Amino acid sequence: MNWIEDLLWGNGIAHSILLLSVVIAIGTQLGKVKIFGVSLGATLILFVGILLGHFGFRANDEILHFLKEFGLILFVFSVGMQVGPGFFSSFRKGGITLNLLACGIVLLGAVTTIVIHFITQIPIATMVGVMSGAVTNTPGLGAAQQAFTDLFGSGEPTIALGYAVAYPLGVVGIILSMLIVKWVFRVNMDKETSKIEEEEEKQTQGATPISLVVKNPAIFNRTIADLSHLLEHRQFVISRILYTDNGRIEIGTGQSVLHEDDKIFVITTDRDAETIKALIGQEVTMDRKQWIPTDSQLISRRIVITKPELNGKRLGDLQLRRVHGINITRINRAGVDLVATKGLTLQIGDRLTVVGSEPAIARVELILGNSLKRLNDPNLITLFLGIALGVILGSIPFVFPGIPQPVKLGLAGGPLIVAILISRFGYHYKLITYTTQSANLMLREVGISLFLACVGLGAGEAFVDTIVNKGGFAWIGYGFIITIIPLLIIGFLGRYKFKLNYYTLIGLLAGSTTDPPALAYANTAAGNDSPAVGYATVYPITMFLRVLTAQLMILFFYA
Repeated sequence: MNWIEDLLWGNGIAHSILLLSVVIAIGTQLGKVKIFGVSLGATLILFVGILLGHFGFRANDEILHFLKEFGLILFVFSVGMQVGPGFFSSFRKGGITLNLLACGIVLLGAVTTIVIHFITQIPIATMVGVMSGAVTNTPGLGAAQQAFTDLFGSGEPTIALGYAVAYPLGVVGIILSMLIVKWVFRVNMDKETSKIEEEEEKQTQGATPISLVVKNPAIFNRTIADLSHLLEHRQFVISRILYTDNGRIEIGTGQSVLHEDDKIFVITTDRDAETIKALIGQEVTMDRKQWIPTDSQLISRRIVITKPELNGKRLGDLQLRRVHGINITRINRAGVDLVATKGLTLQIGDRLTVVGSEPAIARVELILGNSLKRLNDPNLITLFLGIALGVILGSIPFVFPGIPQPVKLGLAGGPLIVAILISRFGYHYKLITYTTQSANLMLREVGISLFLACVGLGAGEAFVDTIVNKGGFAWIGYGFIITIIPLLIIGFLGRYKFKLNYYTLIGLLAGSTTDPPALAYANTAAGNDSPAVGYATVYPITMFLRVLTAQLMILFFYA
């Protein structure tokens, strides 16, 4: 029976993997349990690891260290690939205000942490762990641990302990701050919903279809190519033309001639729609089906780009309209419809709306791929090349004035930055960055589960002693202060000064703490997707700053 004893209490690979698997399985199941409508998710893995670690379960230290770091890399890289496409666009228009407010929350949280450190003389490493738990940011925990290990060659268990004790009340504090803002400003939910609906009607959408009648004499008997030249700075595609003289519908090409009272079907943006109407003529109401009559050979079909060689090419370079007589009106990318202009760069996974005859569309399918099976194939080259570049970047020492020790981005910051850059610009270098949502989620969850399980098992031995004998109970209160003060200050500022809609504001508060349970509560309270929009707008920059701030605080105070 020695094999059973070795399996349960040994120090080998089988024992370590068994222990980690049990911790992850139990923690994941417990994380689904909701208390007052809120669940803690994967964070329960940490607490299960601490519990088993407290009762004497140990894993091999080398295996634990490797899997913790590798899990962290998988997690932050997957997060970077997810948020990368929207990272830079999140700074446009109203996103600038939201991101500045989110940066203010991160900065105030760091300042509050430092103030508590000086008042209480609690080590800054412990306080950074408390801060990460207070804002429910696991990558920040990983970054702090990595930075401390780089400096001293060994970890600091109180970082994870501070995170663990502050996390539960951190979730409560985020939701409580939303309720306090609502109470202080006497928010009327019905009025907020009406305002959101009005704003949505005014917002610029990706691609908008309109039907127009040609009424401007200046474009009578002019070609679509001439019209494109006149409107070269506008985004639009003339998909089909209904000729008034014979009632025939044809695909719009550059050589198609427009006549008085011809009807045209245009795909454009809301921003450019009024300009196009003013130049061409008046808008008419026509059902989409009227543009493909039953006796016509024209059909409309969605075709997915799955051929790797098309990644990074411009739509106009394919010459599909000229060679095959089809028209591409819209391109759907990550759920957003884009106008199919010639200069638009294509990416794997783009869904093109193609109009033409059945034989022509069949030929275009062969060119573009349209193989959903191929999309499901994992692009491991991009994944591991990105991780390799991230590790290299994270290992480069940067020297800053006033800090004697060179600063490294580490195994959290390096892969995160590289993933953001690859997901946004990788197609320029023929890198296939498309990953199915399920594959990205799987990598992310496996990574964070391994990380939390390893952290929990490593910190479990000292957890109870820390709480009882080393002031751990006070850390809970300090964590709550770090949670609530920045959120209330920025929440009041956003509502009073910037007049933010309450739904957008609570999405901002949830996003600035990268807290999915808080977002779930905000979405439930709002009954619409506005909190999710605010959350997604600030999530990329907040995640980046949380990782960087945790590292810099460790390096600045200890270096």
